[in-house]
Amino acid sequence: MNELDELMEVSLLAGKIMLMSGAETYRVEDTMRRLAQSFAAKTSHAFVTPTGIILSVGGADGTKEKTTFIRITDRSNDLHKVAMVNHVSREASAGKLSLHEALTQLKAVDKAETSFPEWVQVSAAAFVSAAFLLMFDGSWSDAAPAFITGGTGYYLFLRFQKGLHVRFFSELFAAFSIGVIARLFVYVSFGSALDLIIIGSIMPLVPGVLITNAVRDLMAGHLVSGLSRGAEAFLTATAIGAGIAIVIAWI
Repeated sequence: MNELDELMEVSLLAGKIMLMSGAETYRVEDTMRRLAQSFAAKTSHAFVTPTGIILSVGGADGTKEKTTFIRITDRSNDLHKVAMVNHVSREASAGKLSLHEALTQLKAVDKAETSFPEWVQVSAAAFVSAAFLLMFDGSWSDAAPAFITGGTGYYLFLRFQKGLHVRFFSELFAAFSIGVIARLFVYVSFGSALDLIIIGSIMPLVPGVLITNAVRDLMAGHLVSGLSRGAEAFLTATAIGAGIAIVIAWI
């Protein structure tokens, strides 16, 4: 592998990790350009959308410019990996890393398991559900139903996601399950405020980071990415709303 190919691999890998970890489009493009410039690329152009990355780099020695493309299929929220890539980028910009060292570190970041265990995610979702219920002026007597409903709903979401691999249906079925459980708790008098229990329990499913990134990309002028992220957030909201609506209308 020559130096230009290795440089392109470094920039592409950094962009891939950041995009798959939930970073904003403008941040991904900026990091890729900075990495390319840190290793004396004569020209560098990056075009990033939520589903793909196009990179074009020209060598400082007059090497003909090369262009490559990678497809992004999986996306999540892992801001720790985004921070790790940013650290590598800053070290490279400061001249503290060689091209090979940067590539080695980025490969380690890509393979690292930084996400929390499933039980931690479910526990956090349960506590968040109860906290949101109280924040929306719910009573302490409804905190326990919201805690159980929110935790169970998020656990089912993770289970559905592993089996279906289609986020829309995973969120739809999870929201439906939340509605059924909340209605059951109110029916047996374990809870009283059905609406607040449901609202608190669905909050862990709400695409807050996705909406924020969509607005930020639009403000930065990345219209394609901003609109596509906004559409994804809209589909998520539709899935959650449809799941709850089915319960309220027919059960």
